[in-house]
Amino acid sequence: MPVPYFHVVFTLPQELAHLGLQNPKQIYNLLFRAASETLLTIAADPQHLGASIGFLAVLHTWGQNLHLHPHLHCIVPGGGISPDGLRWIACRKNFFLPVRVLSRLFRKKFLKSLRSAFRRGELHFSGDLRCLTAPSAFQSLCQMAAHREWVVYAKPPFGGPERVLKYLARYTHRVAISNHRLRSLENGTVRFAWKDYAHGNETKDLTLDAVEFIRRFLLHVLPSGFVRIRQFGLLANRVRKHKLEQCRALLAARQPAITIDCHSSPEVNNEDRHRCPVCTLGRLIVIELLTAQPTPAQDTS
Repeated sequence: MPVPYFHVVFTLPQELAHLGLQNPKQIYNLLFRAASETLLTIAADPQHLGASIGFLAVLHTWGQNLHLHPHLHCIVPGGGISPDGLRWIACRKNFFLPVRVLSRLFRKKFLKSLRSAFRRGELHFSGDLRCLTAPSAFQSLCQMAAHREWVVYAKPPFGGPERVLKYLARYTHRVAISNHRLRSLENGTVRFAWKDYAHGNETKDLTLDAVEFIRRFLLHVLPSGFVRIRQFGLLANRVRKHKLEQCRALLAARQPAITIDCHSSPEVNNEDRHRCPVCTLGRLIVIELLTAQPTPAQDTS
């Protein structure tokens, strides 16, 4: 849609992040639920936006040094549909929703769901976490988490839908570490680059024993079949087609028209000739050109 898109990040505190090691499906589902309910609730509040919104959420479980760091990246259009369905309500310029309000409600919702899951016997602990099977110990952990600030970060808005698509194309299917960050494998150790966000995003090298490197990497393998990219609100699967049509109508938006014949215009260079004329982002990759073979004449005598 032709609106600003915001990038909102919800992060679990370290006290609770390690619960995802033994209960990944339960903990990460709770993270999705708490973050989505928080965004939908605060956006619908007339004191804030007062509109129904939609967004896409992507789960990442790693930090730059490969330690467990569960967080959700949410890509949110800057506005939504009014309660009567007759208007598009835009957010303020460069401001979506107050992060402190989001943080408090996110904390409340997650801890409430976490306690409910514990009471229903859906969480299982062993090894170093075995002590949490005692209700008193688990309650102490929740109280500790409830007394600290939870990180919800709203990044500056994207430049527009095109940049959102570029971001999603290169970012949504990342794994814990990409090949270009790997520096060397020598003498049983792995050296890789990482950004130290605590010290001005400085790029540093970290060397780990190969077994430790593998252990950290495997922390981020999700349960089989787990869906790590989900849509909510106006973009939820069952309503997305209808709601997007409604949003575009309210925004008086139309699908872009194809105005250039890339194959016949001499002014279009070779790079643009293979670019999608609709989204202007995708490129045709030519693998092979097939030409029609002449059909042998048949003997009709």
